[in-house]
Amino acid sequence: MALPKKKILVVDDSALMRRVLCDIIESDDRFEVADRAVNGLEAFDLVSRNKYDAVVLDVNMPKMNGLEFLNELRKYKIKARVMMASTDTKEGAKTTLDALELGALDFIHKPDNAYQCKEGVFPADFLRILSGVVVSNYPTFDTKEKIQEDKDKNRKVLEIIKKTADKIPGNKIVAIASSTGGPKALQSVIPRLPANLDAPVLLVQHMPIGFTASLAERLNSLSEINVVEAHEGIKIEKGTVYLAPGGKHMNLVTSSAGTYSIHLSDEPAREGVKPCANYMFESLRGSHFDNIVCVVMTGMGADGTEGIKNLKEKKRIHVITQSQETCTIYGMPKACDLAGLSDQHAPLDDLAQEIILKVGISK
Repeated sequence: MALPKKKILVVDDSALMRRVLCDIIESDDRFEVADRAVNGLEAFDLVSRNKYDAVVLDVNMPKMNGLEFLNELRKYKIKARVMMASTDTKEGAKTTLDALELGALDFIHKPDNAYQCKEGVFPADFLRILSGVVVSNYPTFDTKEKIQEDKDKNRKVLEIIKKTADKIPGNKIVAIASSTGGPKALQSVIPRLPANLDAPVLLVQHMPIGFTASLAERLNSLSEINVVEAHEGIKIEKGTVYLAPGGKHMNLVTSSAGTYSIHLSDEPAREGVKPCANYMFESLRGSHFDNIVCVVMTGMGADGTEGIKNLKEKKRIHVITQSQETCTIYGMPKACDLAGLSDQHAPLDDLAQEIILKVGISK
């Protein structure tokens, strides 16, 4: 018996673009276009009265644009799984990050010309991202009270760590993998890490070329710990997060002198993504770190599992997976869990605390 088709709302002010996107959606037996809207105002009326499995949303529209639409959803606590599809998502990386922060779950850059949407990899990429969005958990939003509670909790953890920092010996490193839902989820992790974390942090977030620099800048502006987009040859230091740039795989290189630097490779996509966390994890096999903490966060697919498995064959590591109930998509952590690689499960709000407890802080 065939499963019911997922109902999709398409929101775009261009009649031609709406038609093209609808054709792509309806070319897949899993989906059907339930409704169409020409702007955010019309779309808001529809989501207020109807239930959709996903909303495909443009940014630049008259009367109410995409960001205003997301704000209204948040204001009135209307649950919706939103995928951004806009020309702005390439040139306006900040706009994309704003949309993800406001509750959009993922995004795709659509070509400026509607006819180009029918060509190349766009239809397949569009359907792949949409298939992840329709099975995602609905976005959640922290209240001011919750944010303050988290700050107080983090402060208490740091006070405890200060008393025991010298009891976590050896050289340490943290490696984090995240994907769908990651840009927003990372804001609950990276800003809670202290500037004097006693380890460098490698971070792979699945994003295309042109977006990771803006993500690094945003995380850095919110954090005490230093956050940078990694570049070729940069030497890694404690108290810094190195974000893999979109379109490149990030590897750690160990020198004969025992120092470490970043090498960016242009190998083919792996697990369908570039950067791929598997490469990052595997590059730690030849390192001399005494304590390697691997963290697998929300995301579609299984990136990270093979890399951690290969790393565990050579190194003693500690693997933390984000708990199912706090993931936008429990895909990457689930794959790691099912493979028996996870040493610990932690909710999103506790990930930073667990990282600090494992590597300590510098005095």
